[in-house]
Amino acid sequence: MEDLIRVLTEHGYIVLLAWVLVEQLGFPLPAAPVLLAAGALAGRGAFQLGTALAVGVSACVLSDLFWFYMGRRGGGKVLSFICRISLEPDSCVRRTSNTIRKHGPKILLVTKFVPGLNAVAAPLAGSEAVSLPKFLFYDLLGSILWCGSYLGLGYLFRGELENLALFLGQFKWLLGLVLLVVIPAGYTALKHRQRQKFIGEISMERITPEELLKRINAGEQLVIVDLRHPLESLIEHTVLPNAIRILPEELEQRHHEISRDREVVLYCT
Repeated sequence: MEDLIRVLTEHGYIVLLAWVLVEQLGFPLPAAPVLLAAGALAGRGAFQLGTALAVGVSACVLSDLFWFYMGRRGGGKVLSFICRISLEPDSCVRRTSNTIRKHGPKILLVTKFVPGLNAVAAPLAGSEAVSLPKFLFYDLLGSILWCGSYLGLGYLFRGELENLALFLGQFKWLLGLVLLVVIPAGYTALKHRQRQKFIGEISMERITPEELLKRINAGEQLVIVDLRHPLESLIEHTVLPNAIRILPEELEQRHHEISRDREVVLYCT
């Protein structure tokens, strides 16, 4: 924090704009500490709070517009790229798409506060044909809420932040190790363990695509239920012939469409 305040003081709003823009484009460079530091500087009189808010919001909207148009033009390829770098690629698109479908574009008001949701929300809104004016309206309000929250906290608690910065400055190497290595490694290991545990729980009931193909070629009469979200099939570029397309949340209402006189194979990712 002490270093951030010094950099912001020396280089002004351009650092704030660049930092927030890079973070919102998807690089692992957290912008919250920079916004807090900018708020603290506004409390000192070195920054104008309104100008800092305008700069931060501009960076957010610019990056979100980029991803919005990438999602509209690239669709599945863009989502595939984002989800491949996610720790939870199996549910990345489905979870975000279901959230947007349930709440509509107004979910953009809070996506920046939710890790994992912010990265996919803008391109997914573009691919789902959300109108540009509606996207801009909610994205602008969400950006104001997100930037304003951190700037306001920095402004109100500038004294406490400066004291905290001075205290943590004595342990900067240890703190850097914890923030940059220990916490990310621990989180990654935890998510990997959870995923492996889930796969292990269902492994006894799984059938590989190769085994399924052999059984189909052998003439076995199977009922194949494709549980993938339409966007997931777009990303993977795969279509299962003669499969019944049902979303998991629709199973309870549409289960009668699944024949019970043949073996049923559920396909999901």
